[in-house]
Amino acid sequence: MALYSDDRESGTGADVDADIDTDQETSTVARSTKQEALATRNRLLDAAEVLFQAQGVSQTSLQQIAQQAGATRGAIYWHFKDKADLFNAMMERVTLPLEAASQAAGATPGDPLGEIVHRLVAALQLMTSDAQVRRVLEVATHQVEYTQEMQSVRQRHLSVRQGCITDFEKAFRLAARRQHLRLPIPARVAALGMHALIVGVIQNWLLDSTAFDLVRTGRQAFGVYVTGLGFRLDDAADAQPAAIATSTAATTSDPAAEAAAAVIAAVAS
Repeated sequence: MALYSDDRESGTGADVDADIDTDQETSTVARSTKQEALATRNRLLDAAEVLFQAQGVSQTSLQQIAQQAGATRGAIYWHFKDKADLFNAMMERVTLPLEAASQAAGATPGDPLGEIVHRLVAALQLMTSDAQVRRVLEVATHQVEYTQEMQSVRQRHLSVRQGCITDFEKAFRLAARRQHLRLPIPARVAALGMHALIVGVIQNWLLDSTAFDLVRTGRQAFGVYVTGLGFRLDDAADAQPAAIATSTAATTSDPAAEAAAAVIAAVAS
């Protein structure tokens, strides 16, 4: 009986070791498979960026994207529902860094206008320094057509734009109350004008990046616009871009912070 017990115990230990080895191998394979899938997804998005910029979204087929990425058409449908889904995923890759940059630059809690300046300028700086961000924004502003297959992209764009204007309106109302200012035009109209100004500056810069300094022009245009409405900009909000870029991170629930993130999403939608 003793021998039988020893053998059984020994066998149980070997089985446990084998199970551990099997679990480790399974985990390693799973991690490898996940990494490979992510790499394929990124190759597809990289290929889409290049082709969309070169020949436009409507003129680029999913088959061309697959060939450019060295993948199969089936791989595209594994990761994306359709071209619009792929396009939105491409946009998210640059929208998230833009929002992160703007949030890291928020350094004026309690000052709606200063918050917008800090976050907006940080995002503009990223546009000028990151080639991928610029390439994707060029596609979004100049190379996309709202064809039937891209209707979900159009709806997303409209939804984000509407949210942006609403948040700007909240920011202007809050700033007006804090500065005891009566706006010369309705806050909604002021918000529409602010959105059009910022988006217009960015789109014109994307047409010809040598025409003007995006960061300086964007900051100055914002300053002229809000002071024209009667607002007073604090010194912090009028800081030079270099100082803004090195601001410490701060996250607030101020409507201005929401507006700054929203305008970035509106441009990159």
